[in-house]
Amino acid sequence: MNHVLCGFAANVSLPSELVDRLIAVADAETAVDLAHRDDLSHAQAVKLASRVEESAVSLAYAGLLTAADVDPATQPDVALALLAERAGRPEWARLLAEDPVVERREKLAACPGLPLDVQEKLATDSEVQVVAELALWTTPETATRLAAHPHAEVRRAVVANEATPPAVLAALLTGEGLPPAHRCLVCDRAEPPFVHDPQCRRLDCELLPGASCDGSHESTRHETQQTAIRNPATPIEAVVSFACHSSLLPRWALVGRTDLPPDVYARLAADANPGVRADLAENPAIDDVLIRLLAADRDHEVRRRLAHNPLVPLDVLTHLAGATRIGAVLLPRIASASPEEVEELAASPNPAARMLIAQRRDLPPPVRDALAADSDAKVLKSIAPHPGLSEGQLRAMLDRHGVRVVAKVAANPDATPALLEDLARHEPSVHKAFREIARHRNASAAALLACLADTRARRIAAGHVALPPPIIEELLADADWQVVEAAAANPSLPIAVITDLMPQL
Repeated sequence: MNHVLCGFAANVSLPSELVDRLIAVADAETAVDLAHRDDLSHAQAVKLASRVEESAVSLAYAGLLTAADVDPATQPDVALALLAERAGRPEWARLLAEDPVVERREKLAACPGLPLDVQEKLATDSEVQVVAELALWTTPETATRLAAHPHAEVRRAVVANEATPPAVLAALLTGEGLPPAHRCLVCDRAEPPFVHDPQCRRLDCELLPGASCDGSHESTRHETQQTAIRNPATPIEAVVSFACHSSLLPRWALVGRTDLPPDVYARLAADANPGVRADLAENPAIDDVLIRLLAADRDHEVRRRLAHNPLVPLDVLTHLAGATRIGAVLLPRIASASPEEVEELAASPNPAARMLIAQRRDLPPPVRDALAADSDAKVLKSIAPHPGLSEGQLRAMLDRHGVRVVAKVAANPDATPALLEDLARHEPSVHKAFREIARHRNASAAALLACLADTRARRIAAGHVALPPPIIEELLADADWQVVEAAAANPSLPIAVITDLMPQL
């Protein structure tokens, strides 16, 4: 792989005539970057597709190729890409439905807006994965017909389709009113009873670890059951009984639904499995009583997930922040806090509450400035990247807490070039700060040169427009290929240098 050419292909400053030269010599790797250029013309896309066949699919998905550019007989994968984007022709679908390559028929089955005759043909395909793919995306009418398909894998796909009628989903969940399935993926491969070895070493084996069939296709039946429970179109009355099911997985599948009766949520909140309770904790449909119950849960992950519930009361959230490791993230409930709640949290005597609200990036200036003067380092780390802070405020943070806030100060979008230079020279050095400086829009050449000493920051700094051109040119010969590509893609790399290094036609 020529990493210099790959970088050139992604360089936004590359003039059109040099793009043409690059297309003329492109290989598969270079074509990937060329195909993602925002300025690639239709004519250039056609040339690139003819030069590197593998790029044509990406170009089709990007809308740079049209139906007039494609021959479905010789470019079936490109035709499939256009059909997937509703930019192909109906007759292509009829041709591809006869394609001898199973994977192509499977991709066709996932395409939207297929002609009815093509859907009918795919529904009777000899390969079950083709029919199953159709079942995932098809219309309510075809889904209803495929619900009685003799293969259990097709039925499993039908219950994953949200267009499947509710009555059909309920029937597939319970098995009532449908003939039993005759086959599944397990008994297609081995005579039942059979349990797939979890340590199976066959490279061509696609069965899931532990998949089994005793003649009733139990593995697929259980997967079908769980998928139906998760499908929001499955009627409530068909799923509520699974809250007390003896098996864990159906109960776990149920907790993500937002339309269950309160007593069902209460039963799930008392589940013995912490994974069930953790998923439930994040569900916005649970009421205040259950939220407060789960806030006292003995499992850390349950409490952490509860903090991400968009409807958790602020007093509960503040308590959780002080007792649970949540991480430096903007929580949904904090993002939706009212102006009054913002002021209340910012003035809280609890530093955990102040740290939560400091994650917002739209705070009123008085609130922002008050938090910027906070005495708690965790609060300062949260507020430091907030836009609008002055250089003096940021330097004051450094004076109070030094290395603990260096990286966060470097992430502030308004950090000045002088401040970034000082951060790059900070002792002791902070590796994460180098990466923040290397990607900062205000980073000066001096700051970027300091960042080049850090392995990970070097890869970022090599692409910064403020890096001096002679340094960028030197980096084209770097031992790290990521540095080479970043330097070659740097818009500040002189066009004369690019031209000299471009292969001659």
